Amino acid sequence: MNILEERNQTYEDKFETIVKKIKEYDRIAVFRHDHPDYDALGCQMAFVHFIKDNFPSKSVVYVGDDHVTLTGRCFPKMEVIEDAWFNHPFLAIVLDLSNLDRICDERVNKADYLIKIDHHPEVEPYGDLSIVDESMSAAGELLANIFLSLPKKYKIGKECASYLYKAIVGDSGRFLYDSVTPHTFYIAQKLLEVGICISEIYAEMYNQKLEDLEVTGYILRHYQITPNGVAYYILDDATLKRFNLPAIRGKDNVNLFAHLDGINAWLSVTEDVKKGNWRVSLRSGGIDISHIAEKYNGGGHAQASGLKLKNLDELKLLLADLDKMFEKK
Repeated sequence: MNILEERNQTYEDKFETIVKKIKEYDRIAVFRHDHPDYDALGCQMAFVHFIKDNFPSKSVVYVGDDHVTLTGRCFPKMEVIEDAWFNHPFLAIVLDLSNLDRICDERVNKADYLIKIDHHPEVEPYGDLSIVDESMSAAGELLANIFLSLPKKYKIGKECASYLYKAIVGDSGRFLYDSVTPHTFYIAQKLLEVGICISEIYAEMYNQKLEDLEVTGYILRHYQITPNGVAYYILDDATLKRFNLPAIRGKDNVNLFAHLDGINAWLSVTEDVKKGNWRVSLRSGGIDISHIAEKYNGGGHAQASGLKLKNLDELKLLLADLDKMFEKK
C-alpha cells in the first residue's frame, strides 16, 4: 500500500462519483469561502484547470469575491457570471469551506448536485457528496491527493499543479506547521514532477512593494508582548488609512514574530469599520491555539486560526487567555 492509498481508505470510493458527476453535467461551477486565501483560491483554480484539461467540452465557471492582492497577482480575477447561467442544471464543487455561511456566492443553492472537499473540522455537514480530511495540511493537499489517485488517463497540467502548490504552501506556512506530514511532501514532489517552477511561484506569492516596508516599520515600532510571550500589534482604522491599507491586509505582517526566542504565540488585530469589528489572525509556534479562537467565535487550525472581536475590551480578555496558556508551572 503506497502513501496515497493509506490516506484514501475512508473516502476512495467517492472518487469515481466525482468523475461520474463531472461527466454527467454540462455546466460546472466551482466555489470556495469568501475573503479567500491561497488555499481557497488555489483549490478553486486548480479544479477549474483540471476540468478544462480533462473535460474540455464542459462549461466550467469560477465565482466569488476578489482578494485585494492575491487575485490579479497570483490568481486570475474572478469571473462575473450572469444569473441566467445558473438557471440550468449544474454541478457545484465547493472547496476549503467548513460551513455554508461563508460561501463566496449564494447561487450555490441552485445547484442540482453539490460536492464538498475540505480539510477543516466538520462544522456543518453539507453536500450530496462530501470528502473531509482534517489530517491534510491544506485543502490543496487533499485535492491533489484526489487528482493523483484517479486513473492515469486524467492528467494534472502545469497550471493545475502550480495552483495546488500555492494552496499547500499558503496553508502550511511554507511547510512549517505541524500539520505537514510525509504525505504533504510526497504531494509536493508529485507536483514538482509535473514541471512547475517554484522560484516563479514564490516570487508571485511573496514579492512585496517598497511601500509595504513602511507598514512593517510601523508594526516593529508599536508591537507589544505579554508577560508570557504573546506578541501582538493593532492597526486601527486611522492607521490603515494612513498607509492606504484595506482591513483585509492587516494580517500581512503577523508572521514577523515567528521563530523568535521568547515568543510563544502572535496575532494581528485589525479594525474593520465596515463590518463593525476587529479582525484577529492568531498563530503559535507549536501549541494548539484553535480552542482559544473557538471561544471567541472563531476557529481554524492548531497553529493558525482566526476570530473577530466586537471591541478592544474583548482583546484584553483574549490576551489574558492566551497569556495564561504559557505560564510556567
